[in-house]
Amino acid sequence: MPVTLINPAGLLNTDALRYRQVAIATGTRQVHIAGQVAYDANGQLVARGDLAGQVAQAFRNVAIALAAAGATFSDVVRLTFYVVDWKREMISDFLAGIEQVAEELKIKPAPASLIGVSVLFEPGVLVEIEATAVVG
Repeated sequence: MPVTLINPAGLLNTDALRYRQVAIATGTRQVHIAGQVAYDANGQLVARGDLAGQVAQAFRNVAIALAAAGATFSDVVRLTFYVVDWKREMISDFLAGIEQVAEELKIKPAPASLIGVSVLFEPGVLVEIEATAVVG
């Protein structure tokens, strides 16, 4: 397996937040997924006003992009989340979105950053997810 995910002793244990502090990659091919939002295949925004629903759909879109590159969530070494008007009390809805699709997509807890932003490129879009994977 080209990716090993760990939480080193001395750093916050992030298991409950579904990410690890460190990814060690031994593969040779990098896959960079552009920010994915909660659009369906027809370009319609899914789950308007629902952070959990949009997180779930954005993850589904990341999975489609990974598959197109011959990768899966097992190959992901980094996730970056951009969330509109982020407040700490939104964590439950955010994590609920991940839980909705975690088993379906076999999401692995890769190192991640969550960045609060005032707006994304279009009104109604609440979250955008970027991914980096290493395969082979």
